[in-house]
Amino acid sequence: MATSELQSELTQVNSTHQQGNFRFALVALTSLFFMWGFLTCLNDILIPYLKNMFELSYAQAMLVQFCFFGAYFIVSIPAGVLVGKIGYQKGIITGLAIACVGCLLFYPSASYGSYNMFLFAFFVLASGITILQVSANPYVSVLGPAETASSRLTLTQAFNSLGTTVAPFFGGWLILSTVEHDEKITEVGKVIGQLSVEQQASAVQMPYLILAGALFALALIFMLLKLPLLGKKSLDSRSGIAGSAWHYPHLILGAVGIFVYVGAEVGIGSFLISFLTQEDIGGISESQAANYIAYYFGGAMVGRFIGAAVMQKIKAGKVLAFNAVCACVLVTAAMLNVGTLAMWALLLVGLCNSIMFPTIFSLALQDLQQHTSQGSGILCLAIVGGAVLPLLQGILADSFGIQLAFIVPLLCYVFIVYYGLIGCDAKRPVSAEKA
Repeated sequence: MATSELQSELTQVNSTHQQGNFRFALVALTSLFFMWGFLTCLNDILIPYLKNMFELSYAQAMLVQFCFFGAYFIVSIPAGVLVGKIGYQKGIITGLAIACVGCLLFYPSASYGSYNMFLFAFFVLASGITILQVSANPYVSVLGPAETASSRLTLTQAFNSLGTTVAPFFGGWLILSTVEHDEKITEVGKVIGQLSVEQQASAVQMPYLILAGALFALALIFMLLKLPLLGKKSLDSRSGIAGSAWHYPHLILGAVGIFVYVGAEVGIGSFLISFLTQEDIGGISESQAANYIAYYFGGAMVGRFIGAAVMQKIKAGKVLAFNAVCACVLVTAAMLNVGTLAMWALLLVGLCNSIMFPTIFSLALQDLQQHTSQGSGILCLAIVGGAVLPLLQGILADSFGIQLAFIVPLLCYVFIVYYGLIGCDAKRPVSAEKA
């Protein structure tokens, strides 16, 4: 059974823990969470950049998120099988290596000025991050005393949010501001009216080479670390497990909740720069708008700590519903107003997002017992909402404008209200009581 397998891994770690200190290893793992949060958020900077460069529609620009988050759906199950064969540590090294290759692919994509090559680079990068997530999340849980596993995961998730908060400043400074500066020089010098695709694309080469170097360095560090060889599963590890996680209504509704939540968060983040640069909203440059994204994701980081404290006294489902109601109000305000009110209403949605993903995830896994691993895999597949819903939002933005297109995340938050109040308490199958 999955629980006994996890217990044996915890026993192995605790016995090994007496022989050495894994504090440095946990620091290294925390850097992984920061790194994939950073890389994921950087997409929001590149979307308006690529849209302008290749003269794309909003729907075409959203193919960035479609390829990136589509990798979660395609790669999650193979990644689980791979990690089951090679273990957590080698899984992390493999994920870092693939993500490094994804970053390196941005260089030829920029050199050839090919949007299709950019999309392939996003897919490869996200494939590496998927393997990292499948490996690192459980590794943090078992690498240390069992009684402090939750606190370790909370801390690492906070550093994931830190990565999403820092990335907009990095992207705005090294990418968007560089292009705007070059365009001004070109205009003054009267050389050409507009930079070529290749000239604009070159702005992403150095940042992603730096990121590739950082990922390669992390891979070397994890190759040298002496860690317990955990994560390998025996061929009969799943034998004797009756039933299926698909029989639990609260899990299925939770998967829908993850699908719509990721779609809403990614959709809002992807359109933020385009929204803020509109004359009737913020009327600011793209590089300035990039800095405001930090408020969106920074709110999620702060709210995560606040929510963790609140949920010690208030039922998690109620806190989830309250946050979703607030998000509905804020998105509606952003849709119906202009200027500063609309701008800050949308940015404050990040604060509401803070506790949604981990809360939906934990509520959906309640009472699954021996089906917890299968349930976790189902929830990870639901992250594909980040690929599908922003694309739908892009289609609506092309037809009706950016503001009205926010109806997509609004409806997503309405479902999350339902899940927090009713869906998470859906009746469990009778077999669950006997499991």
